[in-house]
Order: sequence, then C-alpha cells, then structure tokens
Amino acid sequence: MCFSGINMVNLFPTIIYSCMMGMTLFALLDVFNRPKARQNLFLTGLLFLLLIHLAGELFIFSGAYVYAPSLAGAQFPFRVLLGPALYFYAHATMSSDKAINKRHIILALSGPILVVLAMLPFIFMLSPAEKLSLATPATRDPELWQIAIATCLVATFIFIAFTALFLVMAFKLHHAHLAQLKERYSEIEQRSLAWFSTVLVIWGATWLMYAIEFSLGALGWAWFGSGVVLPILETIALTLFIHKALSQKVLSASEKGVPRVKQARTALLSDEKMQVIAAKLEHVMAEDKLFLQDGLSLNKLSEATCETENHISETLSQYLKTNFFQFVNRFRVEEAKLALRDKNKLIITIALEVGFNSKSTFNTAFKKIVGQSPSAYRTHLLEEELVE
Repeated sequence: MCFSGINMVNLFPTIIYSCMMGMTLFALLDVFNRPKARQNLFLTGLLFLLLIHLAGELFIFSGAYVYAPSLAGAQFPFRVLLGPALYFYAHATMSSDKAINKRHIILALSGPILVVLAMLPFIFMLSPAEKLSLATPATRDPELWQIAIATCLVATFIFIAFTALFLVMAFKLHHAHLAQLKERYSEIEQRSLAWFSTVLVIWGATWLMYAIEFSLGALGWAWFGSGVVLPILETIALTLFIHKALSQKVLSASEKGVPRVKQARTALLSDEKMQVIAAKLEHVMAEDKLFLQDGLSLNKLSEATCETENHISETLSQYLKTNFFQFVNRFRVEEAKLALRDKNKLIITIALEVGFNSKSTFNTAFKKIVGQSPSAYRTHLLEEELVE
C-alpha cells in the first residue's frame, strides 16, 4: 500500500523474502506430516500467517504491485494476527488449559477488523490506477497521498499495539510455565522452552523496526539501512524460530500446569507439620542422596517421603522459602563442591555424577548458589591449599 521509495524490483529484499518464503513453506510441509497435536496445529497457523506477511513484502519489493495495485496492503489485516498467533502457539505448547480464553480470541480478531476499517477510505476512494500513481512522487496526487499516509500510520499503530500486548502475554505465560516446572522437576532443560523468551525479544525488536521503517516510508523518509537491515533481522528471527519450534518436543500434560503458588490452597499446614516434612526432605537428600537420581521429580520425592506433593510444595515454599528445583540443586551443588577438591576430575564428569544433565545447567546452578563458577571455585580451593 505504501510504495514510497520503491522503484520496480528491489533486488536484495526480493531475494531475502523469497528465501524466507521457501523456508516457511518447507517448515509448513514438515508440520503437516506431524501428529495433529494442538501445538502443531497452532504452529501451522502461525507459519501460514508468516507466509502471507512475507508474500506481501515480496509483492512490493519485487515490483509485482504494478500488475495488481489493488492488492497492495491486502496482507495488513493478517499481519496484525502475528502477535496473537505467537501467543496462541505458546498457549498450546505450554499451558495445561486446552481451551483458549474467549476474550483473548475476540481481542485477537478485533485487530484485523480495526485495520480493515482504517483501510476503507483507501480501498473505496482510490482506483487501481490512482494507487499505482502513488508509487512515484512525480505522479502522486497530494490529497490521495494524505489518505494513503493516514491509512498506513493507523494500520501500523494498530499492529504495534496488538503485537506488544500479545508478546507481553506470551512472556507472562512462559514465566508461569518455568515457575510450575521448577515446582515439579529437578531437570527442566528439555521442558522449559528456554529459547522462547529469546525468540520473543528478537521478534519484538524486528516487528518494532518493521513498524518504524514502514512509518518512515509512508512519510517519504528513508535511512541508509532501508530495505537491508529489516530483511536481515527478519531472516534471523524466522530462522531461529523455525529451527527451535520444529525441534521442540510436544510436552505431556504432566509437564504443563499452573504454578502452585497461584492455585487456591485446599489446606494450610501447621508449622509443626511443615517442620516434620522438612526434616524428612533433608534426610532423604542428605542421608539417602536422592538428588543423585536421574530425572528426579516431585512425584518421586513424594514416594520417598510418604508425603503428598501438595504438602511438600507447601513446605518448600512456605517453610523453606524455596521450590523443588532450587531445593534439589542446593544438595547437588554441595556435593559438587566436595568433588571439586579432586583436581584430576573433569568438571563435566562431576556435573553428571551429582545429577545435572549438562555442563551448562551445572554452571548456571553452581554460580547462582555459590556466587562463582565451578572452575573459579576450584581455583580458589587450590590457592587456599598453597597458602596452607
């Protein structure tokens, strides 16, 4: 719809958007061949919307708009759905609720409706020939150009508002997902979707830059990165998302849920009862070394102590002021501190022996609890031995 600064074929973005369309099509074919899980269904919808967005960009940059100027901007209503679609994908992937809140669906659909309403003057007041004339400053009508600018800016503002809102909702959903995992599992790496927050940040920055560049183009302004920086950022964001989304396993129902701290309590334990449970927890960890078990979960701890999961969770959060994930890691790190005195042992070997499933998770947990990395802690131990 806004053709400012585009003169027939713009080669670099045409190539880039063509490659992204191909990448998205291959991803769609991959998802089509997968089981019809909710996660895959919503991923299909998101990829399809991305395909429409990319096709719209390619339509302009390739110069194809000269053959069908009436189609310029047809992708705008669909583009407003990108933020909601990303949130719905996150909901299907991480939330235990099978149904999406109807208010969220209505809110998502109101975005395209608002964009269509904003586009009505452009759609009905301009003929295809007049739309095409807007592509060149020498042929554009000033009054019609003002209509086009107003339409572009309003559509862009709606896009920013809806995208920002649903990205924030997706962030909160991911945060809640991590919280509930830490209440149930000692190993969350394969379940946490740690990549998701990074993707949200990159997509958010990319779509914000898109809105800024689009608005500048509508006003007839350009900067040295126009048509170059944005396609590169979109390529990075799309490549990362497709790679991670296609690699993400479908989580089981037990791996999803609502953090217990947000659930209504069915019972409140006395301090005496929580003290008894805390003593049991300390015993099975310190004496029986339960933390060395692979895949240790709240359910296994419940079986070992003959206490319910709810009672253990309440004791951890209310009495010990921690969660299951941090509680187990504390014992693993203490065991690792003893093992690090053996300078001949590899750090990765120690990490695996004390119950961690990767060096990176071990390093993160160790530094959070001790305040320094395992290698720095070992160096400090060796320095103390030399002094003695």
